[in-house]
Amino acid sequence: MSAGEIAGLIAAVAFVLLVGVLAVPLLKLGGVLDETRSMIKGVSDETVPLLSEVTTTVSTTNAQLVRVDAITSNVQQATTNVSALTALLAATLGSPVVKVAAFSYGVRSALSGRPQQRSERQVRDQIRAEQAAARAAGRRRRGAAS
Repeated sequence: MSAGEIAGLIAAVAFVLLVGVLAVPLLKLGGVLDETRSMIKGVSDETVPLLSEVTTTVSTTNAQLVRVDAITSNVQQATTNVSALTALLAATLGSPVVKVAAFSYGVRSALSGRPQQRSERQVRDQIRAEQAAARAAGRRRRGAAS
């Protein structure tokens, strides 16, 4: 064997080793790409039904909101009707009811004997005032004597 053949053989072996060393990371990279592909496929398979469920939920929620809007509208109409009815009753019955209440109070107070109670109260108040004046005069006398 000549020196050129030995050099070619060494170069061939070095090339084979280089290809072997580079093949290992390429194989590992291929495995990573396969895993990535399978993971993306799994996410895609789970995302499509999830998006379908979200769409259904949003549609159902919109239908419920339409119902709530209808209920709110009905409640607003009922409130307006009750307010109008209250105003009508107050305007129609308010003044006569107040007059009847005032009249019945006047009749009750007239029949309950209030003038006699007033007289008794005035007499009691006058007696108390006289007693208080007498006590005050007694204190002044005692204060002047001391």
